[in-house]
Amino acid sequence: MADEEKNTIRQLTRLQRRVLGTLMEKGFTTPDQYPMTLKGVVAGSNQKSNRDPVTEYSEAEAADALEQLRQLGLVAEVFTDGGRTTRYRHYMRHKFDFSEAQYAIICELLLRGRQQPGELRTRASRMIRIESQEQLKSELQGLVEKGFVQANGSLERRGVEVDHTFYLQKENMQLKALSGSDEEPAADHGRAESRPMSVAPVAQSDSVLLELQTQFAALQKQSDMLQNAVDSIRQKLDRIERELGIG
Repeated sequence: MADEEKNTIRQLTRLQRRVLGTLMEKGFTTPDQYPMTLKGVVAGSNQKSNRDPVTEYSEAEAADALEQLRQLGLVAEVFTDGGRTTRYRHYMRHKFDFSEAQYAIICELLLRGRQQPGELRTRASRMIRIESQEQLKSELQGLVEKGFVQANGSLERRGVEVDHTFYLQKENMQLKALSGSDEEPAADHGRAESRPMSVAPVAQSDSVLLELQTQFAALQKQSDMLQNAVDSIRQKLDRIERELGIG
């Protein structure tokens, strides 16, 4: 695998991203429980901490995603302890030429979607220590140059947000550029993965505008929840069609 061409996979489904991110995270943080069983993958994918959005994927859905990732060469089945229970491990290091810090950064972005560099450094440091914001920016810049991270402005700019680029084209998740001055980060950052759009600061006296912005954020969150439900239904329908041989 050493001579295998790397950095060729560019798109993953929402469920594939969650399952892959979970395997990467647990490989870093709980190596004694890794490789993971199917039940462990489901629990990790649906856990309520460090996930955005929180999901309720079934074992069947997770199994489908693991098989799809296996076909892509991103996951392998392994057997341990003489094992009768199939376990799974990721093969990201065989498929991409990232640094260890970059793997941790990609992992966090797969699990939570877009975020600002400060919070990203804190979360990624659970897995690999990132000494400074300057180191983080250097690692991010490398990922931007390779086309696996997007930003809505200069990494030096206050208020900038970053995200991965593994989205399907139909998801339309390209970040919109910040507008306004460097001292005033703009409101319109583009839609994050299953997160409500940020709203601009407004004067306290402008209560009507503030109320509209609050309602918009709530509607955006409801829209994201509905999209998650649609994705889950689509996964189940695809599985049923395959079982019936009509897919």
